[in-house]
Parts: sequence; C-alpha cells; structure tokens
Amino acid sequence: MSSCGSFLSDEQFLCSICLDVFSNPTTTACGHSFCMDCISTYWSGRKVYQCPLCNKTFRKQPEPQINRTLQEIVNEYKLLIGGGDNKRGGGGGREKGERGGGEGGERGMPDDFMKELKQKLPRPPLRVSQSCEIEDEFIRTTPVTTPLASSLPNHSPIGSPASPSGQAAPPPYSHYKGRRRFTVSGAATGRRLPVCEVHHRGIAIYCKTDGVCICPECETERHQDHDTVTLEAKWMETKDQLSASEQEFQEMIRQRVLKIEEIKLSATELELAVERETAGSVRLFSELVSAIERSQAELMEVMEMSRRAAALQADATIRQLELEVEELRRRKSALAELARSDDYIHCVKTFPVLSSPPPARDWSGMSVNSDLGTGTVFRSLAVLVEKFQKELLIIAETGFPDSALASSPVPYQPRVRRIQEYAVDVTLDVNTAHPRLLLSEDMKSVRCTDRHQTLPDNPERFDRVVCVIGREAISSGRHYWEVEVGGKTDWDLGVARQSINRKGKIEVTPSNGYWFLSLRDTERYAFRSEPSTDVHLNLRPHRIGIFVDFEKGQVSFYNVDAKLHIYTFNDTFSECIFPFFSPCTNKSGKNDRPLIITPVTTTE
Repeated sequence: MSSCGSFLSDEQFLCSICLDVFSNPTTTACGHSFCMDCISTYWSGRKVYQCPLCNKTFRKQPEPQINRTLQEIVNEYKLLIGGGDNKRGGGGGREKGERGGGEGGERGMPDDFMKELKQKLPRPPLRVSQSCEIEDEFIRTTPVTTPLASSLPNHSPIGSPASPSGQAAPPPYSHYKGRRRFTVSGAATGRRLPVCEVHHRGIAIYCKTDGVCICPECETERHQDHDTVTLEAKWMETKDQLSASEQEFQEMIRQRVLKIEEIKLSATELELAVERETAGSVRLFSELVSAIERSQAELMEVMEMSRRAAALQADATIRQLELEVEELRRRKSALAELARSDDYIHCVKTFPVLSSPPPARDWSGMSVNSDLGTGTVFRSLAVLVEKFQKELLIIAETGFPDSALASSPVPYQPRVRRIQEYAVDVTLDVNTAHPRLLLSEDMKSVRCTDRHQTLPDNPERFDRVVCVIGREAISSGRHYWEVEVGGKTDWDLGVARQSINRKGKIEVTPSNGYWFLSLRDTERYAFRSEPSTDVHLNLRPHRIGIFVDFEKGQVSFYNVDAKLHIYTFNDTFSECIFPFFSPCTNKSGKNDRPLIITPVTTTE
C-alpha cells in the first residue's frame, strides 16, 4: 500500500459542477455528491432530472439533503489547507514539505488526520451486487511492521490479541493461509469478488459445514469450529466432479436421443396404421354401402312388381263386377217395364225368366293382395347387417389386418396434399382442338358444340375425335393439375404421347400413347388399359386430380373432393407427353357442361 497521502486528494473534495470545494454537500441516490446550490440550480426549470455525472434519471426532482458526514470531512479539510476558505488553495496553507505522507511533492494528509478520518468515517452500506477488489497473491508472511498491518487496525479479527501499542495485532499466518486479503486502498489485482453484506469484506472462503461462501470475519465470528477452505480449493475439488457430471449429462442426452428415435418410429407406425385403417374402412363401408344399395334396388323392384300385380288383379275384378252390375241393371229395367205392361199373357210368361238372378260370383271373400313381398328383402338385409356388426366388433377389438391395404377396392395412396405441391399451370393448345370444340379465352376450359368451326387442318389438330391436348410438354419431373368434371355425363382425362395419331379413328390405349380415365353414361368409369378396366366408384368425383411422375413412368388419378386415389398407370415414357382432355359429344345438350382446368388449392 502507498503512503497515506494517496488515500485522499484535493479532487475528492471538489464539486463537479462549480469545480470548487463542497459547500453544503448533498448526495444523490446514485451516490454522487454536489454543492446543494449547484445541483438545485442545475435542476431548476428542467422537466427531466438527471445526475450530471452518470445521467441517471429520476422520476421527480429529488429534495437535496446535506450529507452531514461529508460536510464534517470537508470542514476538517478546509481547516487543514488553510482556514476554511471556500476557494481552493485559500490562504494559510502549509508548505508541501510540512504535509506528512506526501510523495514526490503530491498534496496529501498527515497520519493523525488519516486516523481521525477512519474513526469518523463509517463503512458505507453495500449491496450484495457490489464487489470490491482483493489482493491477488496469498499472504506468505505477516510481520507486524508491514504497512498493511499498520494501516488496517480496524480490520483485525475479533478476539485477536492486542499489540504493545494498544492496537490489535494482526492475526497469525495460519488465519490467512489459503485466503485472499481485502484492502482499503484498492486491489493489487483487477479481479473482483462479491463482498459480505455484514462486514463488507471480500467473500473468499467456503464453509463446508454450512455449505455457504463467507468472508474472513464471518469465519471468525460464526464459523470458528467449522470445516472451511478457500473458494479456489473448493472449486478445484468441485472440478473433479465435472467428469462424472459430464458422463451423467451424456447418458441423459443418449436416453433422450433414443426417445426421439422411438417417437419417430412411433410416428411412422402411426402413418402405416392410418393407411391400414383408411384402406380397411374404405373397403368395409364400400361393401356395406354396395349391399344397402343393392337391397334398396331389390326392394324397389319387389314393391313395384307387387304394385303392378295388385293393380292388374284389381282391374280384372272391377271389370267383372262392372259386367255383373250392367246385367242386373238391364234386368231391373225389364222388370220395371213389365210392371207397366197390360199384356197379361206376356207378363206371366216373361216374369219367371226376368225375376231369377243371373249367374254371379260370390265376391264376399274377394280382396286385393296387399302383401308387397318386401319381407324377404328385409330379412336378407338384416342378415347382412348382423354380419357387418360382427365384423365391426372384431375390428374394434383387433383392428384391421395388414392385408386391408391390398384388398381395398380403392387402394390407399399418399395424401392428395402431398402431390398438390407439384401443381403446374396447364393451358389448352388451340392448334390441336377438334373443330367442334369451343375453348375459353384463357384456354382453361373446353366444351363440345353441335357445329363444326372453320379451322385450318394443321397436322396437330384432331379431325375425328373431339379432344384437345395441353400446351405444356412433360419431359421430366413431377407434375399435377386438377380438372372440374361436375355435371357431365361423359369425359376423358389423362395424358398422351407427342407422336400420337391425330387423324381418323384412334385406338386410345397405352400402347398407342394414351393413358387416361373415362366416364360414360354418368356412372360407368373405366381406365383405357388393355383390356379396358372398369371401376366402381362409391363417391362420384366432381374434380379429378392428375399426377405424373415422368421418371417413374406413373400417371395417377385422384378424387380431389374425397381425397382418395382412384388408379395409377405404370409404364415407361420414351418421349414427351402432354395433358389430354376430351369433353366428349354434348349428347343433344345432356353433356354440354365444359371441362375446366381449376387452380390447385392445397387441402389439409
């Protein structure tokens, strides 16, 4: 530690506003001191109140209060430098050589004043967040004559023996062994440690007994018989446990990575289960719906036949009754005429014939058969429903078997949303359209008319089959588009090879370069394979999605509304292919709705 003259200097008693010795010093909440008049004038008329040194902002103007302790120190300083003049260097100052403790002519303070200041200066309360500097090296020797021992009498531990001069003797070497020393003047190193809230000493000791970090005075007062070590020693001991902790964390990481893989595997299995359940559900409900539809059709047919039979029976019975009624009315009229006759001989001869009832059938037990014959249909349906219920119970207990994927009439494919990511903008090529086809201005829709248009017979144009192809060639990658087909009774959709025959009669088969799906007579769907493949769709599609994977040689069709796969062609493409459209003939207005290429909207 340097001489006591370096403890305080002139600058420590100067106001940073007027640059003069403090007059009625006041201290702000941020810890800076100013003359009361200076800081009051500085804040006068301002809307924002800040510290002139650190710019700390206060919500409202603080009320300056005189710092009594600092004022006493300032007064002592004024007396020391020459008579209480408020101006710096005011008269009567001692010569530099008479001021004890100065080094190299630097203005300082005598030792007696230094001791008096230390007695009057209380230790300022420090927050836990504040820290003080500590010496970097351990105390290796503690001679009584060291400057540190002579300048820090108040920092001796409680209970240490007094020196012959009346001051507390420094603690023995063993008391400082393994600890760091707190100095008043500043640190011997730039490292900072938290300070004790009670003693304002650097916290450099660890108490193993209580498991807390303490300062040297805390150890003397409250932890005398406890097992204590320096914080450095405790840290070195703790570092040995790092390897075990790292291994523990590594094991925890490994377990969690395994759990991630397990969850991913579960998610994959869930996807497969969804596919299996979807395929099985489609199969099961398709069978049920088909059975119900067949039963309904059979029921309607039986009731219609029963109605017709009952109507025929009723008509025949009514006809016979009407003939008998006509005969009875004739005889009744003859009897009435006979009653008015005066020919007695004629009356006697005719009456026996007229009075006898004509031959007639006993109609008392006759009735129209009201049995519609539906009981047999309902009993058959009940057996089917009972079988369906049993199958449902089995599925509820065991789930669908893996074979459901293969047996489903509508095979499950990846969700429509996935292939919609490959959507492309498809337009129609007017140069290929049959003369009866009418295309929209945006080349997005086509319908068939009754009249031929006058168009050039270029090689690309179809001249016999009412169809048109798209302008966008497909030579690689994946492509997807959607076509609105609602309200039509007939249509063809798919793709066609660039080199297809466009003149005369066309054989629309894959070997001839055509891969497409057809609708005929509202409900007959077929794939133009070899031979043609009919398919029954329980849900009639209103929008068809076409997906092409050129490299895999696949052309797939989807029911966009139901989000179901319909069919996939597997082939090899040796040249460019184009989207293919045929609205078919309009059938006298029954099929005049257009095919419309619609924007692809991603479904969830």
